[in-house]
Amino acid sequence: MFKLEGKVQHYAWGGRGFLPELLGVSNNENRPFAEYWMGIHPSAPSSIITEGERKDLAELIRNSRDQFLGSEVLKHFTELPYLLKILDVREMLSIQVHPTKEEAKKGFEKENLQGIPLDASNRNYRDANHKPEMMVALGDFWLLHGFQPEQQLRATLSKVPEFNALLNIFKEKGYRALYKFVMEMSQKEVDRMLSPLAARILPAYEVNEIPKSSPDFWAARAMITYPDRFDRGIFSIYFFNLVNLKKGEAIFQGAGLPHAYLEGQNVELMSNSDNVLRGGLTPKHVDVTELMKHTSFDPIHPQKMEPIMSGFEKRFICPVPDFSLSMVTLKAGENYTVETTGPEILFVLEGEGTIAGMKAEKGEAFFLKPKENVNAEGSLSFIRAFVP
Repeated sequence: MFKLEGKVQHYAWGGRGFLPELLGVSNNENRPFAEYWMGIHPSAPSSIITEGERKDLAELIRNSRDQFLGSEVLKHFTELPYLLKILDVREMLSIQVHPTKEEAKKGFEKENLQGIPLDASNRNYRDANHKPEMMVALGDFWLLHGFQPEQQLRATLSKVPEFNALLNIFKEKGYRALYKFVMEMSQKEVDRMLSPLAARILPAYEVNEIPKSSPDFWAARAMITYPDRFDRGIFSIYFFNLVNLKKGEAIFQGAGLPHAYLEGQNVELMSNSDNVLRGGLTPKHVDVTELMKHTSFDPIHPQKMEPIMSGFEKRFICPVPDFSLSMVTLKAGENYTVETTGPEILFVLEGEGTIAGMKAEKGEAFFLKPKENVNAEGSLSFIRAFVP
């Protein structure tokens, strides 16, 4: 087992206190700490400490795949297939969709041939991988998750007076036509439809009369976050399911599922990718044609992931071969043992103790090689990210 050092991403939407406190670092400059990445994605690769030296994890894996990935994982992957993150969402993230693996490969190669730099603002595909993801809430967490069921969305369009004109489009032509209509509207048309909505909900929002369980709350917040224009992502706040997860609850989001994180802290585990197709609630690049191509317009009833409980461990099995996650919680005097079958990343959320003989405390991360017997003890709670 090796001590692992991840990378902080200082995106503007991040909080300023949660991650610095968790990681035990100062934030005297009051910078936003949005995400802590643990993995080998080239945008923010992690390092491990071995023999007293800091070494690049991606390079070590490339040079010794058998040793760092193991024979079972090598049957399916040539690199660490997952990326583990801790997020602190202070301001809502963009509405987004992730492509399938096949479509990501096509899109990545196409943009490479077009000569679009990897860090260009108009780049849709940063790599050739898909990005299914799951998250576990670390407290009260709010998100948008897929299109509402038909009867619910009809009721929404009827209830919101400013959207009554959209009801016939939905009744006659369905989800795709409705979404296409609002995403392709001119900004002038967007402003005309959302101006009366703003006039109706903003006064109530400003005196705290709208609960977070209402889409009006998040629409008003979006209007204040982007005061220079009405963001068309506001339509999606009313079209999508609004989900509230409590601490320890989890949800999975696969390719094509439109979603957006709105507020809170979570653990996020995904395939090793940074491919995002955006649909609003952002000043960043929005490619409507590409977004429509990859969005699933099937309505869904949000389903929280049901963990498998085993002793001190709560395990979430994901419907992809790339990753799964478990949470281990120990009290003083309790012991937990596991044999790794592939490469694992551990992150300590609370407390302190020992893992594989190494001191482990809140905010520390570790990388484990395959086929290791790992014993943990102490009063601590930690995450295991692994290949199922």
